[in-house]
Amino acid sequence: MTTVLEDAEATRALGARIGALLEPGDVVILDGPLGAGKTTFAQGVGEALGVPTPVRSPTYTIADLHSGGRVPFVHIDAYRLGSAAELDDIDLPLDGAVTLVEWGVGRAEHLADAYLVVHLDRPEGTDVRTCVIDVVGRGTLIDRFAAAGMA
Repeated sequence: MTTVLEDAEATRALGARIGALLEPGDVVILDGPLGAGKTTFAQGVGEALGVPTPVRSPTYTIADLHSGGRVPFVHIDAYRLGSAAELDDIDLPLDGAVTLVEWGVGRAEHLADAYLVVHLDRPEGTDVRTCVIDVVGRGTLIDRFAAAGMA
């Protein structure tokens, strides 16, 4: 599915739409250049999950656990991680949470048998973004997205 997002609010809204479909154990991998809207998308997911705390880029903390919503939300920034093994060293409860990994391509695919890869791009000098969503694997995650017309 390819979507044109006119601005940051549309990016956040798409994150919320996807977040509404996510359940414990689901993994979302975000891909795209700096400034493409990865954290903005993550904020929408957090809103849909009912996260009561602000969702910010975990660039320096590497991972943030947001609890208090309908599902715990683990937000990871893998930019500074060198490998999937370093991601595995993060001691967070991923099984019972929705996990979203910014810069996760090549590092986070092993976290689940089925996952979403959200590719965001934003041409320089514009607020317009493009978003391509790949649904990888088989199972209930894929079924939920197909039923919603997103797979």
